[in-house]
Amino acid sequence: EVQLVESGGGLVQAGDSLRLSCAVFGFTFDDYAIGWFRQAPGKEREGVSCISHSNGTTDYTDSVKGRFTVSSDKAKNTAYLQMNSLKPEDTAVYYCAAVSFSYCSGSYYLYGVNYWGKGTLGTVSS
Repeated sequence: EVQLVESGGGLVQAGDSLRLSCAVFGFTFDDYAIGWFRQAPGKEREGVSCISHSNGTTDYTDSVKGRFTVSSDKAKNTAYLQMNSLKPEDTAVYYCAAVSFSYCSGSYYLYGVNYWGKGTLGTVSS
């Protein structure tokens, strides 16, 4: 059974950091890329970042470039999203997803999602 389980959300102040984890079950990073998404209250879900083991690439949406870093540990079947210099506008439920490799770039992640996690809430206070 395919599962993605996010963890690491919480309440922090502006300027602080959070590290999100995404543990995957039922597939490996040879099968799918891992995309990170977020959905703020009243807004649509948006792609944040994507990492692909097939070609060793990472991608970020413009609003998080230079602040967020995506990584993965193949041995642990776990992907990470390190979020630094957080802003109140980063407040959202963060999701990871299994993304088809060809969609893991240019902010097309959302169109290539095969499986979703249930999300973890990150709240940034001002």
